[in-house]
Amino acid sequence: MVVEFETKAPEAADRPSARRMEVLSPRDVPLGGPRAMTVRRTLPQRNRSLIGAWCFADHYGPDDVADTGGMDVAPHPHTGLQTVSWLFTGEIEHRDSLGIHAFVRPGELNLMTSGHGISHSEVSTPATTVLHGVQLWVALPEEHRNTGRDFHHHAPSPVPVPGGEARVFLGSLAGDTSPVPTFTPLLGAELTLDPGVTTTLAVDPAFEHGLLVDRGDVLLEGTALRPADLGYLAPGAETLTITNTSDTPARLILLGGTPFEEQIVMWWNFIGRSGEEIVQARNDWEKGVRFGEVHGYDGDRLPAPELPNVPLKPRGRIR
Repeated sequence: MVVEFETKAPEAADRPSARRMEVLSPRDVPLGGPRAMTVRRTLPQRNRSLIGAWCFADHYGPDDVADTGGMDVAPHPHTGLQTVSWLFTGEIEHRDSLGIHAFVRPGELNLMTSGHGISHSEVSTPATTVLHGVQLWVALPEEHRNTGRDFHHHAPSPVPVPGGEARVFLGSLAGDTSPVPTFTPLLGAELTLDPGVTTTLAVDPAFEHGLLVDRGDVLLEGTALRPADLGYLAPGAETLTITNTSDTPARLILLGGTPFEEQIVMWWNFIGRSGEEIVQARNDWEKGVRFGEVHGYDGDRLPAPELPNVPLKPRGRIR
């Protein structure tokens, strides 16, 4: 569901143009085939496919692994994108066909670039009792979407913001800049805000922004967001004002980027520019070519689902 508002940043109240505000509500989606865990998905939606180059947002937990079984996503392929893994609690073991064996831990970024094709697995570790985090995707622009496989890890230090702190895992915010390179201008940060505080953050006015609420009730530019909501703001302002209206700390994920003007086709784990590219990627995965092998996973890889009976159509940003 998408609810639209017209809102103005407080310091821009006398300006003639308002910023369009949308509240994107999540839908529950099973993740990872037959041993699926349920996630809350806010991107993509019918009315909004992208925020900058961010094209996918899954929010999950807190899940008691003893009840849910945790995460067990068998080897599966990706094309044309980067995966961004960020945890609040728990631990996930990552293996990929680049040969990387790494762990996703709270407050530490794992970014994997698929380029022309990569495969990987994701499994919560035996030490995990509660699993809670977000899985995000970034669409690669045309000139870089067939780049080579790559992987980056970064553990950002907390930096102060009025009434809280930020951990900047991509881009720049609050005087801190992530060293992890991106193919388009991006922002990704975890924010924690103390109860009852209002904070105003300087941001790039060329960016559109999304604020995903993990914990707490907040106001984004005066519009209420509840846990699991994703608030969207169009480009135009130099600040974002966020108020934690809860009597407990709020935890948020702030995403941003310059508008991604290319049309994309996204199906299953692939991003392309045409339906024919998606069909080819699926065929390559089923034939066992292009994506390499994931070593060390105990089980079979995920089979590709059947393609829909209707043509896959490109989608782009909503203006």
